[in-house]
Amino acid sequence: MSERPATRGRRLWRLASMTAHVAGDYARSRIKSVFQSDEDAERERATVHRRSGERIAKTLGDLKGAVMKVGQMASIARDILPRELAEALASLQREAPPMPYDVIADQVERELGRPPEALFQRFDRIPFAAASIGQVHRARTDDGREVVVKVQYPGVDEAVDSDLAHLKLAFLASGLMKVKRQALDGVFTEIRQRLHEELDYCKEADNVRFFADHYRDDPKVVVPEVVGERSSQRILTLIYEPGDHIDDVGSYPQDLRDRLAALLFSTVCDQIFSLEVIHADPNPANFAFRRDGSLVYYDFGCVKRLDPPVVAAYRDTIRAGLAEDYDGVETGLVRLGARNLEGPKVSPEYYKLWRDILARPFLDDQVFDYADANLHQDALRHVPTFLAKHVGSFQPAAELVFLDRVVVGHYGTLRRLRARGRFRQLLDPHLQPR
Repeated sequence: MSERPATRGRRLWRLASMTAHVAGDYARSRIKSVFQSDEDAERERATVHRRSGERIAKTLGDLKGAVMKVGQMASIARDILPRELAEALASLQREAPPMPYDVIADQVERELGRPPEALFQRFDRIPFAAASIGQVHRARTDDGREVVVKVQYPGVDEAVDSDLAHLKLAFLASGLMKVKRQALDGVFTEIRQRLHEELDYCKEADNVRFFADHYRDDPKVVVPEVVGERSSQRILTLIYEPGDHIDDVGSYPQDLRDRLAALLFSTVCDQIFSLEVIHADPNPANFAFRRDGSLVYYDFGCVKRLDPPVVAAYRDTIRAGLAEDYDGVETGLVRLGARNLEGPKVSPEYYKLWRDILARPFLDDQVFDYADANLHQDALRHVPTFLAKHVGSFQPAAELVFLDRVVVGHYGTLRRLRARGRFRQLLDPHLQPR
């Protein structure tokens, strides 16, 4: 069992201590590098990256809340974080230790006026799942409906702004993210806005209803129903929709896994290019799979509404990349805010290198096998060159934070499904000019 939530003062002390240790490690490393060979300096940097990553992951994991959520997101940002650091942060993707039951029961009573045992016919004391900002318990309503009750950890919403401010300071003080302050400010503003929305379970209930209405006529996409009379700003009760976790689909036949992968890919494309609203937390635990070929969506706390100009620029950039129109790629990245024109020029050959890696599933109409996909490994091999020569040419774009999170996250899901398919056929209809 996890400890009770840290007090506000203790959270600030833990984050400040983490920042001081990380910044100090990097400062000492930079001084030592002056007297070391290139090889020794590189080994020292790798050691510091790994040690810093472990310290950051331990601190954020213990504190949960907003900072743990950002750490989870950062763990996939391998284009701007050193490999050793990103690998250490990947530990935050695992399920968090649960809070003690009495903390959860007290929160339910504060929000709904009575303890869980008085509100439900049955309320499981052992959580069904635990995450960064809350945990989920199975329960049964008085009228016999099986439900899941999502309970937000107390005090998490009050700590968001100060947590993020200290985390940004840690990144800046350590030099972990070599980007302009303005770009980093934009990214953290975007994250802060989404997190405040995610901490409002009334807002999440509205998101659930929105997506349920959108997929109402699609029997293959399942969205749970909100139980409004047992929900509040920090409690969300939904009808329990069963399904198999991604770790349990290994026994599914290949054709079923392929159909589920195509369904997931198509719903993501639909949300990006047509609905312009995305379910923006691609953690595999937020999805379940069924043997009838249907897909269950869970957790609608993180939903991003995309601006139409961003969607248009994203579509045009992808289309230009597939067509090897690298002037078009450059223009698209500028429109998206990802290209820093004050940095070094980027050659068409460099764009082609990344295009040939990232667009591999879509380069022709042949079957692509995600079981053998190594896009991530090939990309990692080029990260050192990127950091050395081109890091100043690009910058994190606030509007792409959650969009990129979705794309990268579902790449991992398709690999775990060991899916095969003609994904270019599924993508092309969404790339037509509007």
